[in-house]
Amino acid sequence: MSEAAALPASPVLGSSPPAATAAAIKGSQSQFRLIAACSIGNALEMYDFTVYSFFALLIGKLFFPSESAFGSLLLAVATFGIGFVMRPLGGVIIGNYADRKGRKAAMTLTIALMVAGTLCIALAPTYASAGVFGSLMIVAGRLLQGFSLGGEVGAATSMLMEAGGVKGRGFRVSWQLASQGLSALAGALTGALLYALLPQASLESWGWRLPFLLGLLIAPVGLYIRSHLEETHQAESHESSPIGRLLRAHGGTVFKGILATTAGTATMYLVVFFMPTYMIRVLKMPPSLSLLSGCVTGITLFVVSLVAGRLADRLERRKPLAIGSLLFSLVAVGPVFWLISHHPSVPLVLCLSALLTASVNIGTTPMFLMLLEMLPIGVRASGISVIYSVGVTIFGGSSQFIVTWLLAQTGNPLSPAFYMMACGVLSIGALLSLRERRAD
Repeated sequence: MSEAAALPASPVLGSSPPAATAAAIKGSQSQFRLIAACSIGNALEMYDFTVYSFFALLIGKLFFPSESAFGSLLLAVATFGIGFVMRPLGGVIIGNYADRKGRKAAMTLTIALMVAGTLCIALAPTYASAGVFGSLMIVAGRLLQGFSLGGEVGAATSMLMEAGGVKGRGFRVSWQLASQGLSALAGALTGALLYALLPQASLESWGWRLPFLLGLLIAPVGLYIRSHLEETHQAESHESSPIGRLLRAHGGTVFKGILATTAGTATMYLVVFFMPTYMIRVLKMPPSLSLLSGCVTGITLFVVSLVAGRLADRLERRKPLAIGSLLFSLVAVGPVFWLISHHPSVPLVLCLSALLTASVNIGTTPMFLMLLEMLPIGVRASGISVIYSVGVTIFGGSSQFIVTWLLAQTGNPLSPAFYMMACGVLSIGALLSLRERRAD
């Protein structure tokens, strides 16, 4: 047989591709659409939720006037933390809804709620023009954002895991965390550009509102791409409440899962989102340069999460990687903050922030995948919603306030390191007690 005869015939213009090729193309497009729908929507929602932290100093001055700069900052980061108060409630209600009515329905609901919350913040009048009414609008916006995001993570992450075979499951789930890196990068870049291009007077009068108005793009983008998804799970009408079944049958896993998330949560909200404020207030660096920290850690989080997802798909067991990454970060965090406080420079802070972000998050995706596989499909969205939202509320939402208070009371620049070390110990202990189980 000649070489030409051995090869398949090339398709001609207008002919249909072979059935196997068409199925492969359709599967590839379907997975691309799935990842885009879950990760882009999640990134945009996280952008709206977290861009607040990059403007905490300005918001504190405009909406929470105080006799001291630290007092205004405390009130601003406390309001940032208020958004977390609603996350467990959103996790329970929307997670339960996702397990009953479907992931797609829940993800559409979360976008609408996030738009309403972001609109409250973008249009809030300042304290100088409307008094406490403007401050209350900021609080209301944060509460709506928190409720929305509490249910978003469980629904989106469950869909990423379920919409495909076992092969590639870790990589699909990794996009949930990678999208948070994209949101941090987008928020930090927006803040850095505004601080660099606008005078202080313009920033205070209208410039700070631009990032929130841009965040409203989640409405048309998110709703469109999510409307084309195929549902991965919907409960039978006769089934009991998913949240009730979750707590009865898997309460121990939920509790240990909450503790297991503490180290990743502390790193996310202190190193990725609080570091620019730390650089301004403690290290006395200019805002436009300090926001580069958010850009670098956002890129690091994005890349490392995807690499970790690939590793999780290749490894027989995920727990050793998760524990190893936490042990390394536990040892590294003290020296990192000592170095940046005693030898402050922008390049050093950027490099060491990236190191901390990478060391923790190389194990976060495997840990998330392990928790997803431990929960049955009928309670999975509820379980991950509760685990993530409660863990983030207790150890993430309060972290900036606690660290800011410690810095004000003690003047010790290592305060963030002490908090992160305590969270690391809790996470390692919880992971050691969990029994890994692979789900089909």
